[in-house]
Amino acid sequence: MRHLLTTTFHRHNHRLPTILHHLVTRHYRPPKPPTPPAPPKHPKPPQKPQSFTFHDATWEDPYSWMSHLNDKVAMRHMDIYMEQEEKYTEAVMSDTEKLQSKLQSEMASRLHFDLSTSPIRWGPWLYYKRVEAGKQYHVLCRRLASLNEQFISNKDPSGGFDFVSGRKIEQKLVDYNLEAERFGGYAYEELSEVSPDHKFLAYTMYDKDNDSFRLSVRNLNSGALCSKPQADRVSNLAWAKNGQALLYVVTDQHKRPCRIYCSMIGSTEEDVLLLDEPAENVYVNIRHTKDFRFVTVNTFSTTFSKVFLINAADPLSGITLVWECEAQAHCIVEHHQGYLYLFTDAARGGQLVDHHYLLRCPVNASSGPRIWERVFDDDRDMVIEDVDFCNTHLTLIIRENCSFRLCAVPLPMPARKDAVRLKELNPTFLPLPNHVSQIWPGPNYDYYSSTMRFTISSPVMPDAVVDYELSSGNWNIVQQQNLLYERTRILYGTTSSGGIANGSSNNLNSDFLNEIKSEDDNLWNCLSEFYACEQYDVSSYDGVMVPLTILYSRKNKNKNQNPGLLHGHGAYGELLDKRWRNDLKSLLDRGWVIAYADVRGGGGHGKAWHHNGRQQKKLNSIKDFVSCAKFLVENEFVQENKLAGWGYSAGGLLVAAAINSCPDLFRAAILKVPFLDATTTLLNPILPLTAADYEEFGCPGDIDDFHAIMKYCPYANIQKDVLYPAVLITSSFNTRFGVWEAAKWAARVREHAIYDPKRPILLNLTTDIVEENRYLQCKESALETAFLIKMMES
Repeated sequence: MRHLLTTTFHRHNHRLPTILHHLVTRHYRPPKPPTPPAPPKHPKPPQKPQSFTFHDATWEDPYSWMSHLNDKVAMRHMDIYMEQEEKYTEAVMSDTEKLQSKLQSEMASRLHFDLSTSPIRWGPWLYYKRVEAGKQYHVLCRRLASLNEQFISNKDPSGGFDFVSGRKIEQKLVDYNLEAERFGGYAYEELSEVSPDHKFLAYTMYDKDNDSFRLSVRNLNSGALCSKPQADRVSNLAWAKNGQALLYVVTDQHKRPCRIYCSMIGSTEEDVLLLDEPAENVYVNIRHTKDFRFVTVNTFSTTFSKVFLINAADPLSGITLVWECEAQAHCIVEHHQGYLYLFTDAARGGQLVDHHYLLRCPVNASSGPRIWERVFDDDRDMVIEDVDFCNTHLTLIIRENCSFRLCAVPLPMPARKDAVRLKELNPTFLPLPNHVSQIWPGPNYDYYSSTMRFTISSPVMPDAVVDYELSSGNWNIVQQQNLLYERTRILYGTTSSGGIANGSSNNLNSDFLNEIKSEDDNLWNCLSEFYACEQYDVSSYDGVMVPLTILYSRKNKNKNQNPGLLHGHGAYGELLDKRWRNDLKSLLDRGWVIAYADVRGGGGHGKAWHHNGRQQKKLNSIKDFVSCAKFLVENEFVQENKLAGWGYSAGGLLVAAAINSCPDLFRAAILKVPFLDATTTLLNPILPLTAADYEEFGCPGDIDDFHAIMKYCPYANIQKDVLYPAVLITSSFNTRFGVWEAAKWAARVREHAIYDPKRPILLNLTTDIVEENRYLQCKESALETAFLIKMMES
């Protein structure tokens, strides 16, 4: 029996697992997936509606209390609200902490750890700034050029001691780490001028407690601060009397430069008031000519511009009017061997001009009206953007269509009464790389040197600091980061052109060699082998062609699959910054397309281009930006619903207004210290505005300007019941446009728009010292980049 049962059991035992599995699965209930955490809720600041009426318009603002800086209760609420915003941003971005850390490491690895800036020669001295190990701020130093070859410690110049010769050859002039201790832990310098005899340094430091710049003069031989002059609210300064006198401009309580003082160095007498401009709409500015023969005084308002001369050898002898014109104009006067040269964009013969031009006249003119003669004929093919002088040459930055060129003309020029075409003077065109987006003249303090320094920028090349020897045609890249080799080239003393193995200079005096060598990207550490840079003209709503620059990785370009980031500014006639940015490399290498829209209101295309994008025509710049955004999507550079916008300051207004116009066109946006409530700020400025601000955005007192402001103001035109893109706003209490503008805009968008937790509106408050700390810059850029990536992937 037992055998029978055993046999029967073994015969059917193979079915048991199947039966058990069937019984188990019939009653198995898989565990429920964990409920995802609810998305964080955005802050809701209290609403305190207040009505406003101006001209024929009435509107209500529930968040106007945020700007009541003198209301302690309001500021207490504001502190609580800002803390809530900070926690909300942290909560939304908490899942990107690893990504932020990775991005920050990437960006920090690309920082160019320059121990020193490239030295600037002036007379017998080489001036430079360097950073000591473990210190936040730099040190201003100098050493004699004759001892430069003995300065062997290029990698660590902090000792300033040559152990071979046994001599200390470096002199510390200003340690800005010590200046930070003087000014509450923060060192920001606005102006810095060494006296022509190299004995004194005049400089202004930002005083946070008084929200102004304080003037100090330091004796460079002893290192001690001079007892006078010491003044607050200083906006300009200029040396006179070969360094024995200092002229400086002081602002009023509204930050309007209005008074010029003269201080005799070493004297105990009170500083002498040279000019006091009482009119509230007139501004004052001073500068010395490059040969230190004169100090020029510019006074200007919206209705006139004047230039006066002060004899630098005798600054108390009075001022002489040398130029005046109607309307505000850009006027720079230089002196060269008995001639005054005026670079201006003032109206000519009662007709507005679109570009700058150069005039000259003898400095010792007759008693009659001063006659200014044109130097160059107008040439639409070669527009002069800027000029610089030395004793032997005039250098000109020229724009041909959208391309920049740099050339030099020997001085003095041939004596002739009629203007000449620039080409007739056979200018020497200096070598440049491809895709140049901007050229800046360097300090070029040494008027009697024929070597002039320029900084060359390009979207596909780190900035190159270049010395051009104008007499011989030699050119030397003295400083440029080399991302290909992860190092920075800083050459002391005798420099050599970049990328030349044998270290010899390039002599490129002929146009033929110029065309060959300037296009050799290897000489310039250009990255065009890896990143493409393309130029397009985009038709705006009214048929005007808007320049658009597109940058992308050749390796990661996929048609209609790439996310994109569109930059814009379009204000004050300023060039859009298209320089290579190391932080954007993290997006390019992840397949992003980076684009730059040169919309109306910006610079680089003449005065008319600027005027057609300001005041009552501000909507042109906004529509230009929208047209460029649509071009990127319609031509499949950027995938639909994966386009982001980026704007800084006035560019923040541009991007925010474009979002109001077409919220479905953008998936995300970065607004950095943006100007968002133009209506309120222009009507009731809490922080002082300048005449240029009203010239740019309109004067509300003019009813037509007011209506235009109401139409483009981002805060006043937020659409209701519409899905808005995700936006990250960075701001600070210490910015020109107060943090309340960003806070008000964020609160109203959340209130009006359709709520979607995948499209958050975030407010990120930064510290005052981000601009001075490269690691904090990396951290902020990593947050912005992580935000963009997260929004595109969500």
